[in-house]
Amino acid sequence: MSVSQTEFTRAMMDAGQPVPDGLIDHQDQPAGRRFSVYRNNVAVSLTEAMHSAFPVIAKLLGKQNMDGLAGIYLRQHPPSSPLMMFYGEHFPAFLEGMEQLQHLGYLGDEARLELALRRAYHAADAAPITPDALGALTPDQLMNTRLTLAPAVQVICSPWPIHAIWRFNTKDGASKPEARAEDVLVTRPEFDPIPQILPPGGAIWIRALMQGATIGEALEQAAAADETFDLGATLALLLQGGAITGLDSKG
Repeated sequence: MSVSQTEFTRAMMDAGQPVPDGLIDHQDQPAGRRFSVYRNNVAVSLTEAMHSAFPVIAKLLGKQNMDGLAGIYLRQHPPSSPLMMFYGEHFPAFLEGMEQLQHLGYLGDEARLELALRRAYHAADAAPITPDALGALTPDQLMNTRLTLAPAVQVICSPWPIHAIWRFNTKDGASKPEARAEDVLVTRPEFDPIPQILPPGGAIWIRALMQGATIGEALEQAAAADETFDLGATLALLLQGGAITGLDSKG
């Protein structure tokens, strides 16, 4: 009797499931014991992968709780790719759906920040422009310019202090988080991603750029949402992060 891939995967991800009937080893003997050992190794490896992928979440919850959540998660979301660096994309929503964690409402967005950092780390390289390239434009040209942003650029908006929580749990001597909303820009100027807090309206401006708006069009959207939007400060964050890789000036 053959074992379907679905049945095999379900049993592999859940130690509570029986060993599928019909499994044999290379000597044509029942492979129950070998399967159990392999299943345990897979579970351990995936649990370790979750700890590595979400170190701040693991620190906030503690090892035992993180191990338990990882076990539940991997049964609900088995890997769909052999590339473990991308495993855990559903983890933020999973955390938000756990009734036992409803009192820790920031966990989902904190996991999204950790995912963004990982995606930025593995994103393709792209050579940034120099500040002189922007400085050579007239004001009208600047407003009519579209920016190409590096693949590593990520923006996460949250009603929680996710950047402060990240710093407090990764940097010695960091200040304790204060209750406030934070929008975070992730760039990768060199080898490691860097998260930075965006000024009010900054996330709207960058997301508009990502959707093809000119600097001026994106400025209108950001200023409409927050009249205090600081274009210069936000543009400086992109330049410092090596986030601008191309200019398309129509003016």
